[in-house]
Amino acid sequence: MPDATEFSRRWVAAWNALDVEAVLAHFHDDVVFSSPLAAQLFPETGGVVRGKDALRDYWGEGLKRVPDLHFTVEAVYVGVDAIVITYRNQRGGLVNEVLVFDGDLVRSGHATYLRQDA
Repeated sequence: MPDATEFSRRWVAAWNALDVEAVLAHFHDDVVFSSPLAAQLFPETGGVVRGKDALRDYWGEGLKRVPDLHFTVEAVYVGVDAIVITYRNQRGGLVNEVLVFDGDLVRSGHATYLRQDA
């Protein structure tokens, strides 16, 4: 698993550059990612996006709808094979991204929001 602090720095820099490919570079090709926003943008997924190509489509659509996207990391938590990045989005909403690793790459991820921000 990568160093959590360094990973979070690269992760947030890629997002703030609006560089989906740089973000995707941290993920396995067969990643599984869940998010309530995915359920809103792509209801047929039930909120679960499978594979890098589908994740690219989801995040690309999200960036079209939120062109002022910006994240500020508030905290980084480390587990055995997971990193949790707590951040504020461009609206000031508090979000936790739970990332489970297989080696140096994310195998599964889960975006979680405070109820009022979902």
